[in-house]
Amino acid sequence: MQQYVVSSLVYSGLGIMILLITFAVIEILTPKHNLRREIMENKNVALAIFGGFFMLAIAIIIASAIHG
Repeated sequence: MQQYVVSSLVYSGLGIMILLITFAVIEILTPKHNLRREIMENKNVALAIFGGFFMLAIAIIIASAIHG
């Protein structure tokens, strides 16, 4: 039982880390556009929705890679 809890925590941490790294890579690949500033300061709802779907898609890919 304890092994399953530890495995879940490790895989969850790994998935979150990969998700954050992927978002950072997107920030680096788009130097003219700061996604955080565009969403927070300019209130760009379309970009916020896009970012949410991007993170959801990456999360699904990570989950299927870990469990597959």
